[in-house]
Amino acid sequence: MRPPEFKLNNPPEDLISAVKFGPKSNQYMAASSWDGTLRFYDVAANQMRQKFLQDAPILDCAFMDIVHVVSGSLDHQLRLFDVNTQTESIVGAHEDAVRCVEHAEYVNGILTGSWDKNVKLWDMREKRCVGTFEQNNGKVYSMSVIDEKIVVATSDRKVLIWDLRKMDSYIMKRESSLKYQTRCIRLFPNKEGYVMSSIEGRVAVEYLDHDPEVQRRKFAFKCHRNRDNNIEQIYPVNALSFHNVYHTFATGGSDCIVNIWDGFNKKRLCQFHEYDTSISTLNFSSDGSALAIGCSYLDQLPETPATVPHPAIYIRYPTDQETKQK
Repeated sequence: MRPPEFKLNNPPEDLISAVKFGPKSNQYMAASSWDGTLRFYDVAANQMRQKFLQDAPILDCAFMDIVHVVSGSLDHQLRLFDVNTQTESIVGAHEDAVRCVEHAEYVNGILTGSWDKNVKLWDMREKRCVGTFEQNNGKVYSMSVIDEKIVVATSDRKVLIWDLRKMDSYIMKRESSLKYQTRCIRLFPNKEGYVMSSIEGRVAVEYLDHDPEVQRRKFAFKCHRNRDNNIEQIYPVNALSFHNVYHTFATGGSDCIVNIWDGFNKKRLCQFHEYDTSISTLNFSSDGSALAIGCSYLDQLPETPATVPHPAIYIRYPTDQETKQK
């Protein structure tokens, strides 16, 4: 009988920038970190199978297939790692840090988003860039891809929506409905809209269709806040991940809390226990049976504590009661 939640052995030693399950798998997972490592785990065995080390902090990673993982790092490089042969290669580079990496299954390529204000599409067979797309003069802070659809959240609080079938220009540009800096954006699994979070304890649920009837369904809500001696503490919402089957989503904040939400019925379904430190990243496996929770101290306190909590990755197997719309 497996436990409902456990801590992974051999976690990264610095801020965990991303945890990602392999395609159609709740067994294999990759984690990238500011310690310059990309780690490959067999979650079922609670074992780190591979560790690749580079000189620069890694800001994001993504699976191409179950044995190939790509990473984007502060040194501007996109790298490809082969878990079987334990080899790595540099695919190409941006002019600034690579903040986001996504597998674009629709075109069998990799998309990277950078602080150089561009998104690039890479042909991984030929290891070359096949398109550079300027993001309206905003640094790329977060990005999400499903099939042909891409949403990009930028530093100037803009959201750009692109279609991989027609990349000569974005199909939509929106102002974020949240007043403060965007932390994370994720497309609905059905591609009809997106959820985004900000540093000011808020999440927005947005729809792409311009129809006024559809637009009436959009809303934003406060979360990851608490009251202490009548003072409201407001925390960044750093991470979002959708349950692909139930279309509910998880949020993780600097309050060390993970919540599960039903965005369609505007309800919180559950709140997990408090974790060791801030939640820096979250990822549901493709079938929603497992949730990876990356915890990292994010320098959020006014004074650094005497003992800074170590980074940790938890694997949780949520129940239907926690994740299914009521």
